[in-house]
Amino acid sequence: MVAQPRPAMIEKSPFYELSKKHKVEIDYTPFIRVVGVSLKEFRSQRVEILTHTAIIFTSRTTVDSFFHICEEARITVPESMKYICQTEAVALYLQKYIVYRKRKISFADGSFTSLMELIVKHRDEKFLLALSEPHKPELPETLAKLKLSFDPVILARTVAADLEETNLRSYDLLALYSPSDVKVLVEKFGTHDLPAVGVFGEGTLRAALEAGLTVKAAAPTPEAPSMVKAVDIFITKTESGEEIGDVAVATDPRKEEFLRVQESKLAKKTRKRTVAADNTK
Repeated sequence: MVAQPRPAMIEKSPFYELSKKHKVEIDYTPFIRVVGVSLKEFRSQRVEILTHTAIIFTSRTTVDSFFHICEEARITVPESMKYICQTEAVALYLQKYIVYRKRKISFADGSFTSLMELIVKHRDEKFLLALSEPHKPELPETLAKLKLSFDPVILARTVAADLEETNLRSYDLLALYSPSDVKVLVEKFGTHDLPAVGVFGEGTLRAALEAGLTVKAAAPTPEAPSMVKAVDIFITKTESGEEIGDVAVATDPRKEEFLRVQESKLAKKTRKRTVAADNTK
């Protein structure tokens, strides 16, 4: 079972190719729904859109909600606004609302480090950070740690889907994509007598392990850059009778080094400003 909506064109889905390769059935059952906040909820956060020069988007749902809020509130977003997106898919989705221009739309490769590198390149902007609730605190905490100018705003909320008639015992693997998927799974079905679990993203992996779930497949990793590849590896090992070990959280040295370097650069700039100010006295 894949905890995602069924693709509109199933034949073009990589999971479709996987099902043909291994002759397995794949069902699509979203565990969650993400809905945009109301204008009243947005206004209660006391965030002024037009005081910002750049917006950070990590999902298409927050893009929809942002422009819906602007329409309802009769806010005209200036053409000078910059958009920083976590993936190319989110960046291209902006075409639904604005004219796509590379000079004002930038996108990362989906990883946290790539997104942070992109944000740091635009460090002089005042950022509006579009978030869903719940969300991982890693991004706002890192922006604050690097002393960047930003305001977080909740533009969407996650709610549980109706899973009353779902029989998990008929599946061999559950593919989960977010900590919210994990939360709904545990709340609805507990942690015992579950199929093997596969996860996408470090946050989802941490949530699964903290909930007491045993994870047998995970992405992205060097071996499995996508969930499809992670499931492919799981099925191949299962079919060959190979023992599948439990997945544990691995530290990302590239991310730690990136943060260390950025903090060092900011500290040096601060010292230079202080010395320059002292010399003018």
